[in-house]
Amino acid sequence: MGKDVRKRSKVQGEIEEREVAVQMRLPLLDALVGLEEDYFSLCVRSGESVLRAMLEADRTEMCGPKWGRGCREIVRAGTTRSEVTLGGRRVGITRPRARRVGGAEVSLPTFRWATGRDPLDRATMSAISAGVSTRGYESTLDPLPPEVDERSTAKSSVSRRFVAMSTAKLKEWLNAPLEDVALEAIVIDGIYFADHCVLVALGITAQGQKKILGLHEGSVENAAVARTLLTSLVKRGLDSSRPMLFGIDGSQALRKAIREVWGNAGVVQRCQVHKLRNVLDHLPETERPRIRSRMRKAYEESNYAKAKAALVRLARELEHDHPGAAASLEEGLEETLTLQRLGIRGALFRTLRSTNTIENLNGSIASYTKNVKRWTGGSMILRWVAASLDHSQRRFRAVRGFSELSKLRAALKREVAAASRIGEEKAA
Repeated sequence: MGKDVRKRSKVQGEIEEREVAVQMRLPLLDALVGLEEDYFSLCVRSGESVLRAMLEADRTEMCGPKWGRGCREIVRAGTTRSEVTLGGRRVGITRPRARRVGGAEVSLPTFRWATGRDPLDRATMSAISAGVSTRGYESTLDPLPPEVDERSTAKSSVSRRFVAMSTAKLKEWLNAPLEDVALEAIVIDGIYFADHCVLVALGITAQGQKKILGLHEGSVENAAVARTLLTSLVKRGLDSSRPMLFGIDGSQALRKAIREVWGNAGVVQRCQVHKLRNVLDHLPETERPRIRSRMRKAYEESNYAKAKAALVRLARELEHDHPGAAASLEEGLEETLTLQRLGIRGALFRTLRSTNTIENLNGSIASYTKNVKRWTGGSMILRWVAASLDHSQRRFRAVRGFSELSKLRAALKREVAAASRIGEEKAA
């Protein structure tokens, strides 16, 4: 049975809208059941016929009809074997050629569109994002007809594409300008791979959107690594004189780096969840439920003075029997109550009082990299983290309580202004 399939195409503004007639013999639906080739193979053959017709239509438009007379600048030049992207791999086709009188070959618009590697790159990244290893990539693709040549599906090819794409994404993270990014808070945390630590900075904009700001690799989560990360953000355009809330897990190295780079403009909120865990680690199992309940009640108290009084009282009670727990509770106590002191309430308080916004991101990184069995160095780690961040940011949503960020901005300005006055008075 013959069928006239009409194909319309517009290729990046270069191919005018036109109709291409293609004659193909398609089996009856009932006969498909008995065919050894599957439906995908049929679609491949049909698509190849359509593509050949479109390429020939390009050449006819440039060179005129075959055997036609007349003087033209572009003439037919036979055919050659080429490749296009299809179904996550490169497949071979026979491509018509055209040349200018004098020898220079002319590219056909349809071929420039069909040969683009972007679809192949997207297929590779999507497969790896879904947990497919480079070795197993080929097995996820639908089989082509036996006579169709295919490339770019082997482990080495997939690996090379991933290395190139993740390297490009890493450069993007490390060099993207930040002058026009208005941030209200920055959350920093580290994730470990073997003996390497990668610090990730996640910003929260004035509209409540999460934005990956940068990352930096080091052997441990120390002040030098954190200082380098923060300094790079300033060099790329962030204003270190703008009051900023920093959410951290309690690392002294991070605290020191923030003080060195941001000075008084950096207001720190220590993660209450991390502080609770640290205190409980110093207690016997029998004492933990009671202390956990009291600390949670204090942290949920909206009144700063009452919350601080409850924690100080608890620390004094622990001093005799559990001095380690008492010391852990007192260390950085003031910074665990920063949001209460600033008067932040409700959903925004619950969002910013912990580092859960970036802990979830770290979990996504761990899931993304689970198939890697051996890390060969910091460069490989950074590439994989960058690819994971690119995948994760597509699912970012506005933080809870983002409508209250203007109140946070005003409170930070008051806090920083008060700290500056105190510093001036001491200096005088």
